[in-house]
Amino acid sequence: MIAFSQLKWRCRRGTKELDYLLESFLEKKFDLAGEEEQLLFIELLALQDTQLIFYLLGEQVPESKGLARLVKKIRDNSSISNQAI
Repeated sequence: MIAFSQLKWRCRRGTKELDYLLESFLEKKFDLAGEEEQLLFIELLALQDTQLIFYLLGEQVPESKGLARLVKKIRDNSSISNQAI
């Protein structure tokens, strides 16, 4: 498994909204997540910023059911709304 510090570094995307969503999940939910969800989060972090914006800010849903569930969980646990962006 990847070290927490490396994951935190990968969460830094240079976009305030993405940084907030990804770092918030990492700090509050990652350790509580099962191994499958942790691996999905690592997979999510490997995506390009533009794709992450489409997924996490609600314009697209990942085709992968696992990623779609994780994206929904990340969005549901944030205070960012589509209207505020």
